Amino acid sequence: MNKILLSLTILVCTQGVYAGFPLPFMPKLPDLPMFGDFNPNKLRTEFNQFVGIEPDLLREQRMVDEIADAVMDGDVEYLPLKNDKEVFSIFMESEADKPKGGVIILHNRGQHANWADAIKPLRTGLTEQGWHTLSVQMPVLGKEAKYYDYVPIFPYSHERIDAAIDFYHEKGINNVVLIAHGCGAHMAMSYVDKYNSDKIKAFVGIGMGATDYKQKIVNGFPLNKMPVPLLDIYAAQDFSGVRNLSVYRGKLIKMAGNKKSAQIIVKDSDHYYKSNKSAERLITKVGDWLNAL
Repeated sequence: MNKILLSLTILVCTQGVYAGFPLPFMPKLPDLPMFGDFNPNKLRTEFNQFVGIEPDLLREQRMVDEIADAVMDGDVEYLPLKNDKEVFSIFMESEADKPKGGVIILHNRGQHANWADAIKPLRTGLTEQGWHTLSVQMPVLGKEAKYYDYVPIFPYSHERIDAAIDFYHEKGINNVVLIAHGCGAHMAMSYVDKYNSDKIKAFVGIGMGATDYKQKIVNGFPLNKMPVPLLDIYAAQDFSGVRNLSVYRGKLIKMAGNKKSAQIIVKDSDHYYKSNKSAERLITKVGDWLNAL
């Protein structure tokens, strides 16, 4: 019995978000602390459910109207959704004679599918690495919205991710990889938590775990339930929450057991990959990992 007890290692996140065992089971997450007068445990109870809080579709449309005509690299595609709706995306064909597959790119919170700081470099740069790219517009809220505000609208991203996967399948492209940055990674994890990862061949999470001041991760990462290759990549100067949770994410990736999975740190970079050619380094590391699968 003592040996069994000694083999249990508790990993406590430095943010005080939750604890987990590096074993094939996960304990119940502890309650989240109050955030002012708001109890974030309500978000956990209702996680991945439609609770009457909707994205700001008018703001999203204004953003799309501003960028659609400015797209020079790639083609604008409107992917069909349910109820005769559609979602803006940008498709760019691979420069390779024999493309390796297609990547779906999900942008950070409150941004758009052609965001200059990280998303546009990824969607254009990875075509040079042999991949088709499809950058998809994710649901947005008002400019002042924070992580806790976004959690209830995560389910609205699911249909968009499926539409992107269907887009590739209709083109006969089945080697589909999901790449998600910041809040896009939260939405991707929400999708996997509900539907698993059966429709994708690999997953790349960039800057996973980013929240806001005193706002804690509501739901654990389902990385341990994903048998596909996983790349957890983050910046050396990323947000403290992203860096502090890296050990926890690494434990989950190890539990998943895919030998091609990896964790990579991009030197001299921050969460947004704005300067010092950090976007180029990000693209190189992501492309090298994808091409080694």
